Amino acid sequence: MNQPIGIAPALRPEEAQERHTLSVLVDNEPGVLARVIGLFSGRGYNIDSLTVSETEHERSLSRITIVTTGTPMVVEQIKHQLARLVPVHRVADLTTDSRDAIERELALVKVSGRGEQRLEALRLAQAFDANTIDATLESFVFEVTGATADIERFVRLMASVGLVEVSRTGIAAITRGSEAT
Repeated sequence: MNQPIGIAPALRPEEAQERHTLSVLVDNEPGVLARVIGLFSGRGYNIDSLTVSETEHERSLSRITIVTTGTPMVVEQIKHQLARLVPVHRVADLTTDSRDAIERELALVKVSGRGEQRLEALRLAQAFDANTIDATLESFVFEVTGATADIERFVRLMASVGLVEVSRTGIAAITRGSEAT
């Protein structure tokens, strides 16, 4: 059956889009991140969130945490293709791992306002356990850490009281328990 150009075919229930958090342990060397990102861009896969940092200094290893969305088949392809890259030591899907994963994100949120708006911004920050890391007579910068949904709620609420700017880290994730991922 031919589909009109520009209209995507309907997904079967088994092809529903799923969000997955992947933890990729790689050598900490120049060009590794570019190769991992190239795998995604070259095949048209989307990255919703990306964080990377050296995690094992003695072994010169970095952890890349990637949040992506795709059908189960596409996510499996991504994992297999990542595992075949030379600098990759391990790929773990924290979404389907038998243990629960802990995911957190940090955001810096700048809010401006005077009077009642200023007080409301402080009340909201307190409700979300956000830290005030900078304050002037006309603005605040709050640091808030939590699940992505909580960060998004905080940002939406701050939009009503004078949101100026947001900077987010992306997701950092790890599995529970004593074993490494």
